Amino acid sequence: MVILLNDDYSTMDFVVEVLMVIFHKKIEEANAIMLDVHKKGKGIVGMYPWDIAVTKAEQVHAAARENQFPLRCIVEQI
Repeated sequence: MVILLNDDYSTMDFVVEVLMVIFHKKIEEANAIMLDVHKKGKGIVGMYPWDIAVTKAEQVHAAARENQFPLRCIVEQI
């Protein structure tokens, strides 16, 4: 399971873009997840096989670094 974590600096637009580009979410779902991240402190992005989840987390961290945001996500095994 991939979970995005809230921070005080990443913009809502950037989080939505990450969800659409890396996780292939439609705009409505990306907005809903972004609002969970913003309001609840974290948002479940989805369930993926372990290797895919880790790769997507690395892609999120790389995109965040490129755009100078501290956006983080974690991968949890269930």
